[in-house]
Amino acid sequence: MKPHPLAEAHALFRESCRRFAREHIAPHVIEWEEAETFPRELYRAAAQIGLQGAGLPEAYGGSGEDLLLPLVAIEGLLEGGSTGVVVGLQSLGIALPPILQLGTEAQKQRYVPPAIAGETVWALAITEPGTGSDVAGIRTRARRDGDDYVLDGAKLFITSGARADHVTVLARTGEDPHGGLTFFVVDKGTPGFSVSKALKKTGWRASDTAELAFDGVRVPKDQRIGPEGSGFRALMGNFQNERLSLAFFGHATAEIALRDALAYAKERQAFGRPIGKFQVTRHKLAHMATQVLAARTLNYAVAQRVAAGQVDVAQISMAKNFAAEVAVAVCHDAVQIHGGMGYMRETRVERLSRDARLLPIGGGTSEVMNELIARWGLGL
Repeated sequence: MKPHPLAEAHALFRESCRRFAREHIAPHVIEWEEAETFPRELYRAAAQIGLQGAGLPEAYGGSGEDLLLPLVAIEGLLEGGSTGVVVGLQSLGIALPPILQLGTEAQKQRYVPPAIAGETVWALAITEPGTGSDVAGIRTRARRDGDDYVLDGAKLFITSGARADHVTVLARTGEDPHGGLTFFVVDKGTPGFSVSKALKKTGWRASDTAELAFDGVRVPKDQRIGPEGSGFRALMGNFQNERLSLAFFGHATAEIALRDALAYAKERQAFGRPIGKFQVTRHKLAHMATQVLAARTLNYAVAQRVAAGQVDVAQISMAKNFAAEVAVAVCHDAVQIHGGMGYMRETRVERLSRDARLLPIGGGTSEVMNELIARWGLGL
């Protein structure tokens, strides 16, 4: 299937990311998936092609603020066959925006250039045990004590949490459910801050995911991001970009699974002919191709509206939900077409099918997305 037509710069960057995936990820993907990690050196290698700075301000070493660049990067990088590697490399994309939006110039100069250069790893810590999509229920607290804040609490399901040098943490500084939330930067090695558990996952295996603990962690006030109570509004904007990214993961995952299934259907023989010659397989592939085209078209339409400054919460939620559903369905069918080989870890569709299952959960569940669609899109 032909890719979506893009400006030349976007198309070239997508192809650069695709080459990077083929050269630096695909040859090692099985090893990294089994080890549930990838080498730290990959961040620096990614920085060399501009990946770490994609869409971030030029003033700090980025390519310039362009929403589509990190999105097309997803399409290219998934060629390597591991969503975990991609989300691990791109975790700065959700951790740095609060700093870029709310931080002082000194904070931006201190934190952003090393991340874009691939020298530091970042994580965003929002979710807590017992408070998934319910951000207003956050219980991690930051108490002012002189020139410091003292943090106590726990965070769960944190991408890059185990290896991160810095974590952007949302904590409660007031009692208002939404207006009492504030961002802080917590550095690795700060006394009282620890990775309490590295988590084992069904998919996204090559990305480290951790539970973090904060036990009397003293954070200097100059590591508070923005004024007290400014965190919730910044987070809502961050959520929209994250959900749009997950939508792109959805159609890109489905597109690669479709491509692999089509290639397998042409070469796999059964009853004296390729299985793609059987009507049941042809029709399955035709339906898969239709789903991929529909998801990709919707995602690009929404992304281009957002890039033009027209942020529509309902449409972003629709794109995420639909692309997630398509990814799960198309990967399921791709595994079925592969038969027994589709259940083997050596095949890309096996990995993608496990990875796809998180898409209806991460960044806000499908149920939460439907609530947003009903509220913001239908007026219910």
